[in-house]
Amino acid sequence: MRKPVFSAGNWWKVECRRTMLSAFAAAVLFAVPAAAQEKVARDMPAQTPASHEQVEKLLSRWQEHFKGAVSLRDRRTAFRVFMESLPEPTRIQIRHVDADGVDAELIWPARLHHPIGRRVILFIHGGGFYGGSIRSHSLLAGSLAKAASSDVLLIDYRLAPEYGYPAQVNDALTAYRYLLDSGYSNGNIVVMGDGAGGNLALEAVLRQMRSRQPLPAAVVALSPITDLSASGASVTANAANDRVLDKDALDTLRKAYLGNNSPTDPDISPLYANLAGFPPLLLQVGSGELLLDDTLRLADKAQKAGVDVTAEVWPGMPHHWQLFPSVLDDADKAGQRIAEFAITHFADPPAQ
Repeated sequence: MRKPVFSAGNWWKVECRRTMLSAFAAAVLFAVPAAAQEKVARDMPAQTPASHEQVEKLLSRWQEHFKGAVSLRDRRTAFRVFMESLPEPTRIQIRHVDADGVDAELIWPARLHHPIGRRVILFIHGGGFYGGSIRSHSLLAGSLAKAASSDVLLIDYRLAPEYGYPAQVNDALTAYRYLLDSGYSNGNIVVMGDGAGGNLALEAVLRQMRSRQPLPAAVVALSPITDLSASGASVTANAANDRVLDKDALDTLRKAYLGNNSPTDPDISPLYANLAGFPPLLLQVGSGELLLDDTLRLADKAQKAGVDVTAEVWPGMPHHWQLFPSVLDDADKAGQRIAEFAITHFADPPAQ
């Protein structure tokens, strides 16, 4: 088991637990297409003053940390160092896995003693196709393993600019099929990703659909990049609100990933794919994100295709907020909703 690497002096321990007025409470259903509003969670509570201050403290630290990080490699390093300032997960067990050539860690709750369990979440990390790692997403992965009483397979796929499309989605699909070959029933697998990882989760499942092979029980996509053409209105409308992902960074990562491929190719941008027959889908996005419309337009299209889809718009939440359980109250709440969604859809849910 990994040991915590934080100390009482770390910035996040004290600074993320105070109170402020929410500036985003009125934006819960901002820019939601009319046809999708029925499935958007209308019961999302307004952001609390405490939550707003936690987010503000985190974002101030984030912006200071990324100052001067312009190139993809600089941003990759900044993200890695930032996430390494957080504690590693506790009360879990970890085993390194070679998932048919894809580096991965299998994570499960310490109270469950097994090398391979009954149910699993395949977690495909975000980071703009160029960054992120097992380490950057281990805190959320460990929290989900405990909350869902599930294994989590957290993978390290190939990154841009060293590798462009389709290397990343190939690795994601390889990892999913590895789980099937390892004895997990497809009905006990949930595929999940955030940001670019959300794109890869959606595309891997779409590939599995087209090949008429077993589909996972459900899919979770957190602020996914669904449209590599960046045509969503929120890319412009929320440019001043999103303090994590700016338009220049979005353009840079798009070019590095796409190469000479079309951004509206449905094999690259799931917004343009045929979603009929897609598994149950949970989407979460912050109200002020650049990628808000990437989520809402996908929810609209999925609903029209007959998919069981729920889209949650979280007031005042920034891109990647779910990565900070124990730092942000709303990260804890979002993680719990993800775990409940997974449990609901596992063919063999854990005993309550």
